[in-house]
Amino acid sequence: MQTRAAIIRGVGHDWEVIDAELDPPQAGEILVRFLVSGLCHSDEHIRHGDLDVRFPMVGGHEGAGIVEQVGEGVTRVKVGDHIICSFLPICGHCRACARGRSYVCENTSTILEGSMPDGTFRFHADGEDLGALDLLGTFSQYATIQENSAIVVDKSLPLDVVVLLGCGVLSGWGSAIHAGEVRPGDTTVVYGVGGIGNYAVQGAKHGGARHVVAVDPIAFKRELALEMGATHAAASAQEAAELVADITGGRGADQSIVTVGVANEEIVRDAVSVTGAGGITVLTSVAAAETKTVHLSGFDLTIANKRIQGSLYGTGNPFFDIPRLVDLYEAGHLKLDETISKKYTLDEINQGYEDLLAGKNLRGVIVHDN
Repeated sequence: MQTRAAIIRGVGHDWEVIDAELDPPQAGEILVRFLVSGLCHSDEHIRHGDLDVRFPMVGGHEGAGIVEQVGEGVTRVKVGDHIICSFLPICGHCRACARGRSYVCENTSTILEGSMPDGTFRFHADGEDLGALDLLGTFSQYATIQENSAIVVDKSLPLDVVVLLGCGVLSGWGSAIHAGEVRPGDTTVVYGVGGIGNYAVQGAKHGGARHVVAVDPIAFKRELALEMGATHAAASAQEAAELVADITGGRGADQSIVTVGVANEEIVRDAVSVTGAGGITVLTSVAAAETKTVHLSGFDLTIANKRIQGSLYGTGNPFFDIPRLVDLYEAGHLKLDETISKKYTLDEINQGYEDLLAGKNLRGVIVHDN
């Protein structure tokens, strides 16, 4: 079948909307009609070369839609189901999954290659195979994905809102709850309160933190973070350090969470420095693989018993955590609608990312015209 999709052909290229050919689902796969896709910063990392992917690639890894067709042996979903995509196709039975660490599932080795685990592709154009980012490609009206990527949700839910649960929300919320181990009474500092950082703020609040300090140079993001649960806001790391020293009586923060657009050595150093004895610094942001973003005094880590914790997908289990986050959203304990700044058509994808990089929107969403 044919589908309209946004692809990227190489580092530095803009997104290009084309007509692509899509193969039907094979065993264990499903055909999804995407209604919406989130504009997540991770796709922009591809354009800047921070992620080593195979080109050309159909972008998009936050998606929500309706199951149109199922392949042989599919048991998790059925035709007509409404689904949110997990950007990691969690198998549930590998060694990592069996140990409760599905965020490092062994079924995810080809997500940047864009091919199914057997090396085959489902998107094609002009005789060329197109990768599907994270085995999804949600910047397409239709996609053939693994059933392991689909989480069924109630049909009453607004898919143009809960689509954000597929990556950004769990990544931020879990950075606080799972990786940061926020406990009641803690002081938590979040560096960068854009899409992911805003949800880290909400996660810290949900975990019972007494003080949640939002750090961002952009005023409207600080203001929104205060509405989402932050107790304090700072425009710079230096300002945050002085604030934390004051509100903790010099003890330092219990957690610092790095969710800036692109990680760098300075922000990591500031984040570790702001924590006190036994503090945890969660590194959720990424930079290019060859960039060294952690350069610290081992003496400080050892003497103060501090920890640096990387976090992929919020160190969570999407098949458990996403339904739980849906429940929190429905109960009013998780704010999603308020974080969506603007909705775009697929043809406006480049404008959407320009707005993101310019700090004009917190979260953007593509609404597909099907």
